[in-house]
Amino acid sequence: MSSPLKKSVELFYDVVSPYSWVAFEVLVRYKTIWTSMNLKLKPVFLGGLIHESGNRSPVYVTNKGKYNFKKDIPRLAKYYQIPIKIPKNPSVVMFEKTSLSAMRFLTAINTEHPEYTEKLSRELWMRAWSRDEGIFDKNDLMTAAKMAGIDDVISESAFARVTDDAIKKTLRTVTTEALNHGAFGVPTIVIYINNKPEMVFGSDRFPILATLIEEEWKGPQNHTSIFTLDENINV
Repeated sequence: MSSPLKKSVELFYDVVSPYSWVAFEVLVRYKTIWTSMNLKLKPVFLGGLIHESGNRSPVYVTNKGKYNFKKDIPRLAKYYQIPIKIPKNPSVVMFEKTSLSAMRFLTAINTEHPEYTEKLSRELWMRAWSRDEGIFDKNDLMTAAKMAGIDDVISESAFARVTDDAIKKTLRTVTTEALNHGAFGVPTIVIYINNKPEMVFGSDRFPILATLIEEEWKGPQNHTSIFTLDENINV
């Protein structure tokens, strides 16, 4: 008897977003639990997504920023056992500098060596949202790639393509794809049911996602986390 067709679940994300990290880790954990799910990682550029959708950055809403950084993100980090630690200047990381080079670099890796996309994404989040390190220049990106186990030759080739029109076009195309689904930020998750896309936004909609793909939400699954306890944030 043939296996049932898997349901495509696409995660549109930017490593500048800690909320994207939560969605990423949970969906990666559930790859072996939701057997009907075919998870596809889709790097986008959050800056372009916000601009083109007409969304407003949380940096312009004082109370929202305070809530996100002082309450919501630390609570999520503890609940999902992800070592998110708010950097000294989160607004600099998220809004004053740009993740464009990082997302182009990740796009280049994803295009040529998708087997490294998961590990590189995680290492970029670890730099920005756990160790308060940069993800902005060549040294940052090459160091992240090395930590992700990527060969120097592959990393150098990928970085050389950051300014290539083809990589720029690919990142723009995937960002536009998210926009066309109705995205206004990240993480955006798109599920295909009978070839029809359904969009879910945010890192707290997993029970809804489970219902859509006819699977069961079984909580954070922290026992499958790759992180050791001493790495986890204490709230």
